[in-house]
Amino acid sequence: MAVDLPPAFGWVVLSALAYVFFNFWMAIQVGKARKRYNVPYPTLYAIESENKDAKKFNCVQRGHQNSLEMMPVFFLLLILGGLQYPVVSSILGVFYCLARYSYFTGYSTGEPQNRLTYGKFNFLAILGLMLCTLSLAFGLLLKAPQ
Repeated sequence: MAVDLPPAFGWVVLSALAYVFFNFWMAIQVGKARKRYNVPYPTLYAIESENKDAKKFNCVQRGHQNSLEMMPVFFLLLILGGLQYPVVSSILGVFYCLARYSYFTGYSTGEPQNRLTYGKFNFLAILGLMLCTLSLAFGLLLKAPQ
């Protein structure tokens, strides 16, 4: 099966790539936090009874972990929605990256509620991408031979 990608799909690819670079940056921040708060590998989360800075480290770690958990959903919706709406999907992808940056940096302050100041808007981008993908699905189904 051959797929003709719209020329503007390149923007979708760049949006996905931006999130890949952002993920690498978050991973580096977790590595720096490991050194700063003395949390050796392979410990995933620090224990408060053993480390006075556990909450600070765990907030950095959790900000990255949550972004990893959402990554497959984001990529799937970005790519599928981008097949029909490449420009809209790529704009939503950039918006998602910016909101996720705010989510991560807010979480990394050590105060979990700070992740939602602007980070909560990542869900608007996901919702927009869901609508783009839903429109693609219905469009394909309506064209399908009966």
